[in-house]
Amino acid sequence: MNKKFLLLGLIVLVIISITGCFSILPTISLAPVEEIEIVILESFPVQVQVIARGNLPDPCTEISEILQEREDDTFFITIKTYRFPGFCIQVLAPFEEIIPLDVYGLPANTYTVDVNGVQGTFDLEVDNILLKE
Repeated sequence: MNKKFLLLGLIVLVIISITGCFSILPTISLAPVEEIEIVILESFPVQVQVIARGNLPDPCTEISEILQEREDDTFFITIKTYRFPGFCIQVLAPFEEIIPLDVYGLPANTYTVDVNGVQGTFDLEVDNILLKE
C-alpha cells in the first residue's frame, strides 16, 4: 500500500515539474518589459532611440516582432515573443532591444513612449525637419 502512494506521489511530482517546462504548442505573447530608456542622439534632424529591457521567461522564448505606431504625441511600441514547443529549462533570459523611433518631421513637443505598458517621455525642443535654403 505504501509503495502505491509513493509511486502515485512520484508520478504527481513528475507531472507538476514537467508542465512548467514543457509546451506542446508554440506560444506568442508580449515581452515582459521591465524598463525603458529614451536616448536622444546629438544630430540634426534629431534621432531618438528607445532601449527596452526585461527578462524572458526562459531561453526558448525569443523576440519575434517589434511593431511601432504613433497616435498624436504617443508612440506605441509592441514587442512580441515566440516560444518554441518542447522542453526548456526554467531560467530567466535577459533581453535588451534598441528601437529607433520615427521622429523625422515632427513638431517641437513633449512625446510619450509606451513599450508594452511601460511609459516614458521625451522633448523635441525644435521642429525636427531640415529646412531647404
